[in-house]
Amino acid sequence: MAAQETPTTGREWHLAARPHGRPVPSDFALVEAPVRRPGPGEILVRNAYLSVDPYMRGRMNDVKSYVPPFAIGAAMDGGAVGRVVASGAEGFAVGDAVLHGLGWREYATLDAAHAVKVDPELAPLPYYLGVLGMPGLTAYAGLLEVGSFKEGDTVFVSGAAGAVGSLVGQIARLKGAARVIGSAGSAEKVAKLVDDYGFDAAFNYKDAPVAEQLAEAAPDGIDVYFDNVGGDHLEAAIASLNPHGRVVLCGAIAQYNDTTPPAAPRNLAAAIGKRLRLQGLLVRDHAALQPQFVAETAGWLKDGSLRYDETVVEGVENAAEAFIGLLRGDNTGKMVVKL
Repeated sequence: MAAQETPTTGREWHLAARPHGRPVPSDFALVEAPVRRPGPGEILVRNAYLSVDPYMRGRMNDVKSYVPPFAIGAAMDGGAVGRVVASGAEGFAVGDAVLHGLGWREYATLDAAHAVKVDPELAPLPYYLGVLGMPGLTAYAGLLEVGSFKEGDTVFVSGAAGAVGSLVGQIARLKGAARVIGSAGSAEKVAKLVDDYGFDAAFNYKDAPVAEQLAEAAPDGIDVYFDNVGGDHLEAAIASLNPHGRVVLCGAIAQYNDTTPPAAPRNLAAAIGKRLRLQGLLVRDHAALQPQFVAETAGWLKDGSLRYDETVVEGVENAAEAFIGLLRGDNTGKMVVKL
């Protein structure tokens, strides 16, 4: 796009109200906003794909956390990939593909220091929001570094058909796990875990109590639990963990929309006798792993040993519904919005 074709306005999503429980469409507003020309050291990007992720639900609450909450009446943000349409920054030319953090909008003007050039020849652009991006590094660093995974471990992953969980299970398999078990919320997702992703066992958490199904799938216990769900899944994992087991606390999607404290886990005291380690995971702490992660993961993708799925929703006007659908479990693999 030539400089004179740069638009003066573009659409962006604002948080209109703080959700009470599960978000509803009226909590969001799609507004027309001015598009600012880039100044020195800045670039203007036409976003091609936006990321919607479970962690964004926490940012909609006005509570102190590891990242500031979204402001009412202001544009939300998140991962995005797109093409530079105007540049005031050395090293960035019109047409370059970049990854940055100003999603939820059609156009983004930002400091070029906060953008990373990506190679559309190495992988499709939306992959940099998923398997080669934040969710992929979360899975890789969470399992290998936080979870201290070692060959021969039995691994249980909750939310295993999602963007992170589906990769955790596959990486565990590729790294020599003795057994990989996953939970998901539909028969179709359970079948995909076993047939496509190579999990040794999987179950639908809606069919019966999680603790019962996990005990049946892992009769010899588990060594690592990668927690994307919390609640009854965490309670079940604590019951099944072997001595010196590790829990990677990545997410708690089961309680993101809760308006009352969760009932589970009620057996946390078992962590004492079993000498369990429960550790939280923030992917930003593991940025040093990025080159190793991209190189190894790109190799697995190329040789077909790693399967990757996306759920693509078309149109910026459907971004809020895509996010609400993500919290319902409508996605298999990474949920992205194509503009």
